[in-house]
Amino acid sequence: YYQVRGKFTELIALMEAGVGVDRAHMGIFTELGMLYASHKPEKLMEHIRLFSARINIPRLISQCINVAMWSELAYLYRCYDEFDNACEVMMNHPDAWEHVAFKDVCAKLANADLYYKAIKFYLRQHPTEMNNLLGVLQPRLDHSRVVALMRKENKLPMVKEYLLAVQGANLTAVNDAVNELAIEEEDHAALKTSLDMYDNCDQISLAIQCESHELIEFRRISSYIYQRNARWKQAIELSKRDGLMKDAMEVAAKSGDAALVDELLDFFIDQGNKECFASCLCTCYDLLTPDVIMQKAWLKGLTDWVMPYMIQVMRDMNGKIDTLMKEKAERNEEKVNEEKERIAAEMNSNLYAQ
Repeated sequence: YYQVRGKFTELIALMEAGVGVDRAHMGIFTELGMLYASHKPEKLMEHIRLFSARINIPRLISQCINVAMWSELAYLYRCYDEFDNACEVMMNHPDAWEHVAFKDVCAKLANADLYYKAIKFYLRQHPTEMNNLLGVLQPRLDHSRVVALMRKENKLPMVKEYLLAVQGANLTAVNDAVNELAIEEEDHAALKTSLDMYDNCDQISLAIQCESHELIEFRRISSYIYQRNARWKQAIELSKRDGLMKDAMEVAAKSGDAALVDELLDFFIDQGNKECFASCLCTCYDLLTPDVIMQKAWLKGLTDWVMPYMIQVMRDMNGKIDTLMKEKAERNEEKVNEEKERIAAEMNSNLYAQ
């Protein structure tokens, strides 16, 4: 009767009066919501918030779609536990989007593909809130897929906070992304920390990349990576090229390869670097053969520079000889004591025999 005559204001007033009646039927709340949607849209959201439990939600959803009330539609989907649909509505209609509500919806999605669709939506529309969203989705995401998506969009720096948060999983894609950002930012300390804590990455490619970096600290990291992968010769050559002779000596000592140490000594001799030659003798002491070292020093006129090494060799040799002599004396003493005990035992046995 009221609708046919266009008395919508009066009809709404009548329905509002009916809402206040005890044990009012669900149909009254639903019809009032549909009237609000058609004639007083500004009152619909308040009505839904107050009476969502007493409304026929599917019917009101259809009405909201017909009149394009997207914020109210998204809210109804959330009330009806249709979180996937609520997410779609918020992404397709920016006026329905609200950051806190969207995060809550994303945490309850059933369709995993919507996670990545939501990430793309935030990349385009709300980039400043990206890390906040990723923090909510973190337990549900395929981190390698997120890295691939960000690489494709050329937005890796935007999600650095997220990458650091998930690096504990020690995934190759995440580690490579974090290392790449450290190189771009010229943060050698962060790169070294990442390598020490999370080794699941393409280390050789990273070493090659750092090898040509303009900053020497990154080239030192390249040498460090070569060491970790037992590529001792490459590490030594890189240190020699940068003039980091102490690093070269330490790498040679760690390698345990006498041939590499010998090559390094020849390099110092050819360069006329007497100080490094003498220092290398001490650093790589356990890998050297004294007669070979003496020959090198004698042929190249480095006798004075080899003397500290030879003094130590003689000291160690004398120490070993002293130890051997002491052990021999102890063994001889034990033999003498054993012989005395044997003779005493024989004498005692003879006395008892008499």
